[in-house]
Amino acid sequence: MNVTVESREPVAGRANRFPAYPVRQLLRFAWAELQSCVFAAAVFAGLLVCFVVPLPVASYDALLVWCVAVTLGFWWLGLESWREVLVICAFHLLGLGLELFKVHVGSWSYPGDAVTKVAGVPLFSGFMYAAVGSYICQAWRRLDLRVSHYPALPATAVAVGIYANFFTHHWIVDLRVPLALAGLVLLRRTWVHFTVGPARYRMPLAVSFLLIGLFLWIAENLATLLDAWAYPGQEQVWHVVHASKIGAWALLVTMSFVLVATVKRYEGVLHHVEESSVSPGDDPRPAST
Repeated sequence: MNVTVESREPVAGRANRFPAYPVRQLLRFAWAELQSCVFAAAVFAGLLVCFVVPLPVASYDALLVWCVAVTLGFWWLGLESWREVLVICAFHLLGLGLELFKVHVGSWSYPGDAVTKVAGVPLFSGFMYAAVGSYICQAWRRLDLRVSHYPALPATAVAVGIYANFFTHHWIVDLRVPLALAGLVLLRRTWVHFTVGPARYRMPLAVSFLLIGLFLWIAENLATLLDAWAYPGQEQVWHVVHASKIGAWALLVTMSFVLVATVKRYEGVLHHVEESSVSPGDDPRPAST
């Protein structure tokens, strides 16, 4: 996976407990990741309730009300800043536009009726894309994310191409492989830096996109199992979503990251700053910029 340790707590602080240290760090990382997925967990909780509990209104209508309430609740509780809420709204609109097109061409469908269903697409569906944006925003804060050697303008151009290709590949040649290769070339020197407990790590940004895409594919399988939507062939009998969707999700994460990075650049917390030498008693974590 090519994860590199940049800094760690002083050796004296780890004396006689090294065997437990990697496990402790892994648990800390897993806990931070789970907390960062709180919006997605709320969406899945709504899906599960609608799947199990008979409701007096259509499931998609209830899910829309629930997702709006969660978004406003996160802002009110301070879990999301107003800028991050705007990013989530942008994801919702971009995702909704993609959903309207994909359902129209038959890529997938939404079973069941609802008042808030437009052209076969329930309005809540955009929040499933918004959950990706919320995850990145939450992880940025909880893991103190920063990036180094990030080519903002070329990456934005590739992200726009990725979004456009989700539409155009129905009429012209599919460019997802060339776009993925272009992204890998652009991000070959780009690292994401993050903090877990007392230690600072880094990993290639492109690898993080692939890992997130993998977990989104797992989430997609759970969502289709709960009848959130259905691919052709899943209407009667559910089956696992094809693994090729992992690549599609990784491309979507690339687009999502570009949007969040634009906000974080404005807030001054995008770029990684190299640490100076750390004395044995100092906190190795870099100060937020």
